Amino acid sequence: MSVVIPDNILEATKMTEDELKLEIAIMLYKQQKISSGKVRAWTGLTVLQFQDELAKRGLCINYDEEDFQSDIKTLQSLDLL
Repeated sequence: MSVVIPDNILEATKMTEDELKLEIAIMLYKQQKISSGKVRAWTGLTVLQFQDELAKRGLCINYDEEDFQSDIKTLQSLDLL
């Protein structure tokens, strides 16, 4: 599926197509609709570029207790804890 954004809408935002795509991706990430991996795949950003974009907007990486517990288990399985 593709979404077409009319040129006049793009012109009204005074953004490039890539800038608008990034804003939409960040908004969806903020709302926890898509993962950071999907944002990066769609926008072509590296991990560091994505983190920089979040920081510019005062946003943090979505990381909850479930993620933390999963990381703990991974570290334990690797004998790092």
